[in-house]
Amino acid sequence: MSKALIDTLSQPQVRQFIKAHLNEDPLALVLKSANYPDLPIREIAGQIQSRKKAQSKLPEWFENEEVIFPPGVSLEQCSSEITAKYKASLVEGKVVTDLTGGFGIDLYYLSKCFEQANYVEQSEVLVSLAKYNYQKLEAKNVQFFNTTSEEYLSNEEAGSDLYYIDPARRDGANQKVFQIEDCTPDLSLILPLLLERKAEILIKMSPLLDIHQALAALSHVKEIHVVSVRNECKELLFRIEPDFKESPVRVAVNLLQGHTDTFEFSEHQEQENPAFSQPLNYLYEPNASIMKAGGFNSVANAFGLSKLHRNSHLYTSDKLIENFPGRAFHIEGISALSKKKLKSYLPQGKANITVRNYPMTVKEIRKKTGIKEGGDVFLFATTLLDQGLKVLVCAKS
Repeated sequence: MSKALIDTLSQPQVRQFIKAHLNEDPLALVLKSANYPDLPIREIAGQIQSRKKAQSKLPEWFENEEVIFPPGVSLEQCSSEITAKYKASLVEGKVVTDLTGGFGIDLYYLSKCFEQANYVEQSEVLVSLAKYNYQKLEAKNVQFFNTTSEEYLSNEEAGSDLYYIDPARRDGANQKVFQIEDCTPDLSLILPLLLERKAEILIKMSPLLDIHQALAALSHVKEIHVVSVRNECKELLFRIEPDFKESPVRVAVNLLQGHTDTFEFSEHQEQENPAFSQPLNYLYEPNASIMKAGGFNSVANAFGLSKLHRNSHLYTSDKLIENFPGRAFHIEGISALSKKKLKSYLPQGKANITVRNYPMTVKEIRKKTGIKEGGDVFLFATTLLDQGLKVLVCAKS
């Protein structure tokens, strides 16, 4: 997206056209481009497509009709508004530097917690777009640097309180990668420079990254935040402090409409064995962030629950535990995986099926039993303490 295109898309008549046709099919507009000879319809169609994606992902930016959105990968890779605000809630200070500026979502919200913000980005196109959008959003404390993170650091005169890094997770063939060594910039080169500056560092990585491998590659990690939105794991955050030498705290966060579920635990807490039990009255399934963070024993001990099996990661109790960070169910029955035995629990022949530590997939279970998807019944196929393979028939609590 060139500066000339930004100028074109910012014209009042173009913005008005986008607003009037926002709910139309972008492809259909392109096919009718001959009807609008004075407008860049293909580029307008791209804006409409991007705006539709941004409506739920970036509602504040979407509401500003002057904001211009990038096409394709840049919008897909950028943080959502809700996760960017979460990052901003963790930090504050005088100066923050984003070494991988991109579309600028994270720095926009981080800049609200600092007196000065530095945006560093090697793509001239993204720098131009960020400058334009920040002006329209009235972010006035940001300086822009069109260079690589390495070059910026080699010429930096004054350090920052916080350096933020969101490495590009695409290779030369534009294929997704998630291992630290495959991302750009190369953290093995960047981090020593930042640690010398005695500044705090916040790194965003893919939720697919193995946390143990990440800790082997990163030093001085004080906190690991596993961030989910509506129980879908979105990103890993590694908060680094130069003088920190102990085991990091793991923070499992699930951002929900109107509230946030947060569960913290240490490596020492996770090493404490939980109680085990056959199924009692209630069943619990931790949220995606706790599962990713590996808080399997910690969550049981913190809420006074018993595990069904060491490898099942399902929990049980006699009395209902309020405010559990995940899903809670009342156990209505326990059955073998048999169409005949399950029939009495499923008058509509429907159920929501989850598999935990069980030798069959959900698809295989549906094929074997003929149970359709949906309804108000929840089936958990799992292995119990006595190694028995059972199906727990549950209702949402």
